[in-house]
Amino acid sequence: MTPALYREIAVPQGIKGAIAIEASPRLDENDWVLETIEKDTIMVGYIGDLEPDKPEYGQYLEKYHKNPLFLGIRYGTLWNRDLGAMLSNPDFVSGLKLLAQAGMVLETANQTPGLIDATLRTTDKVPGLRIVIDHLPQMEPPSDSAQRGAYESNLRELAKRPQVWLKVSEVIRRVDGQVPTDPNFYKPRLDELYGIFGEDHVLFGSDFPNSDQWGTYETVMSLVRPYFMAKGRAIAEKYFWKNSVAAYRWVKREAGQPVLLAAKQ
Repeated sequence: MTPALYREIAVPQGIKGAIAIEASPRLDENDWVLETIEKDTIMVGYIGDLEPDKPEYGQYLEKYHKNPLFLGIRYGTLWNRDLGAMLSNPDFVSGLKLLAQAGMVLETANQTPGLIDATLRTTDKVPGLRIVIDHLPQMEPPSDSAQRGAYESNLRELAKRPQVWLKVSEVIRRVDGQVPTDPNFYKPRLDELYGIFGEDHVLFGSDFPNSDQWGTYETVMSLVRPYFMAKGRAIAEKYFWKNSVAAYRWVKREAGQPVLLAAKQ
């Protein structure tokens, strides 16, 4: 997928800008993505892949920090990684503190109840670090009542922390071999998550092109747009772009992209 192809698909749906999220553990992939998105101003940023415990981490973080399109890193349950286990590693925690000091964001990936717990513990160890939780709508909450209670308690505690946002991505999902396209099917899960995090800490994410395995970009938009538009324009604007500025601190690159007055230099 390239920015040009994304532009063809997303602009007709009203999209003005996008942040690329890493899809490879290869270190040199960061350079390739940054070079690619630099050429198309619809792309306002990139969440890359660096491992905070590695000896070369500080060197590469300093290098990429010089590029205004590099907004942070993703770490979670993908690439055989375990955020919770790594929190006992002093080098890893020090790396996250460097990320926070650089004003960058940590995005957690591929949610599980264990990752939610680890994310909460991360906020305790590095309270100055901004965190975006991704893909939670598609995760099935625990069926065991005790585990469900712990999971919900962790979510509510995370929602109290002003440096944490929930990216409402991977809303669409397959159920019994079928992909429901009725927005009402997804409403209870959206109600639950919106009720926990509130209007100032939820933000849009398409999960494209990964979302193609469940439906088109248009289908994804048809599920979240009516839900948030029904809450009024002010809340919809927070969800679709304003909250992402606070979370990612992306910078406008072309005329059609909105900007917060407080963010103007």
